[in-house]
Amino acid sequence: MTTALPTTPFAQVRAHLLAGHEIALLDVREEDPFAQAHPLWAANLPLGRIELDAWTRIPRRDTTLVVYDQGEGLAEEAARRLIALGYSQVSLLEGGLDGWRAAGGELFRDVNVPSKSFGELVEAERHTPSLAAEEVKALIEQNANVVVLDARRFEEYQTMSIPSGISVPGAELVLRASALAPDPSTHIVVNCAGRTRSIIGTQSLVNAGLPNRVTALRNGTIGWLLAGQTLDHGASRRFGEVTPEQIAQASARARAVADRAGVRRARLAQLPAWLAEAGRSTYRLDVRTPEEFTRGHLPGFRSAPGGQLVQETDHSVPVRGARIVLSDDDGVRANMSASWLAQMGWEVHVLDEVPASAFSERGNAPTPVPPPEAPIPLTSVATLQAWLADGPGTVVLDFTTSVNYVKRHIPGAWWALRSQLREGLALVRAAEPAATRLVLTCGSSALAAYAVAETARLSPDLQMSLLDGGTQAWIDAGGALEAGETHLAAPRTDRYRRPYEGTDAPREAMQGYLDWEFGLVEQLGRDGTHGFKVI
Repeated sequence: MTTALPTTPFAQVRAHLLAGHEIALLDVREEDPFAQAHPLWAANLPLGRIELDAWTRIPRRDTTLVVYDQGEGLAEEAARRLIALGYSQVSLLEGGLDGWRAAGGELFRDVNVPSKSFGELVEAERHTPSLAAEEVKALIEQNANVVVLDARRFEEYQTMSIPSGISVPGAELVLRASALAPDPSTHIVVNCAGRTRSIIGTQSLVNAGLPNRVTALRNGTIGWLLAGQTLDHGASRRFGEVTPEQIAQASARARAVADRAGVRRARLAQLPAWLAEAGRSTYRLDVRTPEEFTRGHLPGFRSAPGGQLVQETDHSVPVRGARIVLSDDDGVRANMSASWLAQMGWEVHVLDEVPASAFSERGNAPTPVPPPEAPIPLTSVATLQAWLADGPGTVVLDFTTSVNYVKRHIPGAWWALRSQLREGLALVRAAEPAATRLVLTCGSSALAAYAVAETARLSPDLQMSLLDGGTQAWIDAGGALEAGETHLAAPRTDRYRRPYEGTDAPREAMQGYLDWEFGLVEQLGRDGTHGFKVI
């Protein structure tokens, strides 16, 4: 007999947040429904990815976890999977999302809401300087003494950017600005897609005391497009090297900001005791660029470039109230990133006096995951090719992200969502009545491996196997590919389409997004659990 799961009421979750006690409020729906409405401090952990993500994102197994959905039937299954992974303090949110709403809880739209609402609060309290798109365009066209620094990830910058803009992701700004604008009379303009990273980037340079005039591009690339101006696409301008003197100056500036924000200091020798401490979670994050991380990092640390860490705290650190330890090798990026996290109410420490020899691990950090249910029969690429050539008896189910599936997939493969597997299989069986076997895949087959056993239970009459090496092995072997939404066994709810994303966003969606951001400070006031303190 299945034991009933405990429930936690809204008032108890709120009390945890207000007291600063550790808690992870987990929304186990797909990203799109999550983005439509969720509590401020909820973190999105989709049911279908729990095995891949939980141990990394929630490192302490006795963390208080409160799980919810909106009546889709996902929360209880997710809670039981978390318990099976060793989490001992798991409960369901009483009444789910509707219960939160009925109890008077504030609900927020979009993703990365803690960071975006914090950015709006920073601008409201510090009056972060900004210029309209028309003004920035005029400066560029007049060949004024101005430099435009794009605070987003390089991949986002390449999609669309301000003409003449240089890619300098957020945590790099204080470190690199003096090299990119050595003349104190140079006007620095910071942009992102919308508002948050422009505001935080600009205020970082202001807080650090740069002598230059610094302004944000008001409303970022959205504002640029709404002004009827043309963006660049495929730009590749990136920051360059900095001198030891520039590093030393930037380090002193960053340390002063961190001290003002209440950032704490730590030594490597303290970490073992913290990691063994009962009742506390410790996140160890390296805020340098991913390239620097792979060349050498501290054992046990994970890559979290500082600009994105501040932008995506709900993803990188889903346990509110946890301890965060940041590292770099220059004294700039960790201190600046930490200064913002401290203002967002986190207990954050920066490692001091770390010898270069300690950055001894190379490559990507290992991702701890449980073994899938065994045994899993494997099918080689060559065998799958032969089966597909034989006729309609073999059907491929692809569990990659829908974005990846649309970009490229094995011809005839169906895209499936693990959280909607029963419904997806029914659709596939109806469309493929001659099927006698299913071959599961995803990019590497890592996620698909966890779907094999449950797919077999739902379709016991079909032969079941996993594509060895996943779709990437198929690609490496020169297999044919197709693109587009050719065979969807579920709606594409796994990813929320950002209103500023891509090059074809409707004007109405972009303006609506800006209007939503403008209202976030008022929502913070109604919610009352944010704990933000702007210096």
